[in-house]
Amino acid sequence: MPRDGTLKASGLGAAYVAPEVLVGVDHSMRIMRDELFGPVACIQSVGSDDEAIGLMNDSDFGLSASIWTTDIERGVALLDEVEAGTVYLNRCDHADLHLPWGGIKNSGLGRTNGRAGLAEATAAKAYHVRSVIG
Repeated sequence: MPRDGTLKASGLGAAYVAPEVLVGVDHSMRIMRDELFGPVACIQSVGSDDEAIGLMNDSDFGLSASIWTTDIERGVALLDEVEAGTVYLNRCDHADLHLPWGGIKNSGLGRTNGRAGLAEATAAKAYHVRSVIG
């Protein structure tokens, strides 16, 4: 991988990237701050939960994020601190049609799925009717 954190397409064509697990990356690299779509996992060591959350939130994007830990209670508490539209604990692969899906920051506006998604797909209209004129 180039030092600037960009990935080159695999031999499958320009729209495809071979699956990658990247280690030795740091927050100065674009791949750690930009919105990334593809089979790529970036692993960076941190010294504390606070540092991890700070780095996760230091992005202009916020579609989804995941936290991995054996301490489930602590993991759930940390999910509240992550600035993302969808957050996962010990997974990053599930879409539930009953829950809203969408990002925050520069990851788009609106929601799909769930009640919030239905509200996004409808337009409220108010009717004001007076039955007697005069």
